[in-house]
Amino acid sequence: MSVHVVILAAGQGSRMKSNLPKVLHPLAGKSLLHHVVENADKLGAEGTHIVIGHGAELVQQSFEGITTSNTIHWSKQEQQLGTGHAVAQALPNVPDDVNVLVLYGDVPLTNTETLSALLSHVSEKSIALLTVNLDDPSGYGRIVRDASGFVQAIVEQKDASPQQLAISEINTGILAAPASKLKEWLPKLSNSNAQGEYYLTDIIAMAVGDQMEVAVANPACEEEVQGINNRVQLATLERWYQAREAERLMTEGATVIDPARLDVRGNVTIGKDVFIDVNVVFEGNVELAEGVVIGPNCIIKNAKIGTNTTIHANSIVEDSVVGESANVGPYARLRPGTQLANKTKVGNFVETKKAIVGEGSKINHLSYVGDAVLGSNVNVGAGTITCNYDGVNKFTTEIGDDVFVGSNSSLVAPVKIGKKATIGAGSTVTKEVDAEQLAVARGKQRNMDNWQRPVKK
Repeated sequence: MSVHVVILAAGQGSRMKSNLPKVLHPLAGKSLLHHVVENADKLGAEGTHIVIGHGAELVQQSFEGITTSNTIHWSKQEQQLGTGHAVAQALPNVPDDVNVLVLYGDVPLTNTETLSALLSHVSEKSIALLTVNLDDPSGYGRIVRDASGFVQAIVEQKDASPQQLAISEINTGILAAPASKLKEWLPKLSNSNAQGEYYLTDIIAMAVGDQMEVAVANPACEEEVQGINNRVQLATLERWYQAREAERLMTEGATVIDPARLDVRGNVTIGKDVFIDVNVVFEGNVELAEGVVIGPNCIIKNAKIGTNTTIHANSIVEDSVVGESANVGPYARLRPGTQLANKTKVGNFVETKKAIVGEGSKINHLSYVGDAVLGSNVNVGAGTITCNYDGVNKFTTEIGDDVFVGSNSSLVAPVKIGKKATIGAGSTVTKEVDAEQLAVARGKQRNMDNWQRPVKK
C-alpha cells in the first residue's frame, strides 16, 4: 500500500529563544524540517503533507527552490490544540486507501531503514508505533502494556500514575496507521486531560478497542528519535551526526585527523587514501578522488577534486572543479565557475572566479583571475589581475599557451594574449598581444635630482 507522510511543524519552539521557527534551525547545513522531508523522499512517499502554524510563511518560503520527489501539501493549524488536532488538518488531502506515517519537523535524523521497518507492521488490522527505552524517560509518554506484553495505551507524563511513570519504554511520537482509520478515530478525540489538548496518542486505545494490533518498532539508537527543544539539544545532535559522518568517511578510506573537528553539511563521496586535516567544512555535494589531501581550516563547497590533488591550509573551494595532481593554496579562494586542469597551481592569496585554467598553468600568489580562459603552461606573476568589470558589464580575458605574465600586471578585458607572448612586469594591457610578442605598457621611469624630501611637521 502506498504511503503518505504527515509532518507536524506548527509549534513555536519558545525554548529556542529565537525569532526563527524551530523547524528552520539548521543541523548539518539543512533545516530540521528539510531533513525530515528528505527522509520522506527516501521512503518513496507518494504524498508529503506539512502542518504549519507559527512562522508559516517563513517555513513555506524556506522550501522555494528545493526539489522534492512529490509536491508538498501545506496545511495550516491556526490554533495549536495538540498533535491529534494537527494531524486532522492534513487528512482532508490524504486519500482513504493509503497508510499514513506521522513524523515531526523537529525530529530530524530518523533513519529510512527504521521508518521502513515501522511501516512494514501496518495493515488493515494493525497500526505501528516507534518506541525506545530510556534510562531517564522523564517528559515522555509511557507505553502501557498488558500482562501478555501487548500495547494497550500511551499515557502522557502529566497524566501518568506513579506506577506508569516507572515505565522506561516511551513513545517517540512517530507512528503509522491506515488513513481510513485515522479519519475515523481523530474526530472522536477528547481534550479532557492535563494539557487540554487533543492527543494523537489517544488513538492507541481506540485501536485496541477496535481489536487492532498495536505493533512496535525500535530505532537503532535513541539519537534517531531525539527531538530538538533548545539550542543545547541542537548542538548535541549536531555533534552526534558529525561523528557518524566522520566514521563513515574513515570506513570508506579517509584519514580524518580529528573526527571531532570535521563538519559535513551535505553529501561527501571519497576515493581511497583521502587525507582530511582538522577544522575542515564540507558543504553541498563534494567529490574527493583517490589520494586527495585537504589541509586544515578549509571550506569545500559543491566541488569536485581530482586524484592526488592537495588543497592546502585555509583555502576555500566553491562550485569549482579541480583536476588531478593540482595544488591549491594555502589561503587561496576558488570562486564559482573555476575549472583547474591537471597539474595546475593556484597559490597563496590568489582568487579565481569563472576561470578556466589549462594544464600545468600557475597562478602562484597575490593575484585575481576572473572571467578568464588560460591555456596550458601559463605563468601568472604575483600581483596580476584581470580587470573584468567596467562597473556595468563583465568581460573575458583570453591567455594562450605558454604565456608569461610579469608581476603586478593589469589585463583589462576584453583582451587576448597570444601563445608564448610575454607581458612585462607592471604593465596595464588594454590591446591584443599577438603570439610571441613582448608587451610593455607602463609609464617611463624618471630619476630626479635636487628634489625636496618631505619632513615631519
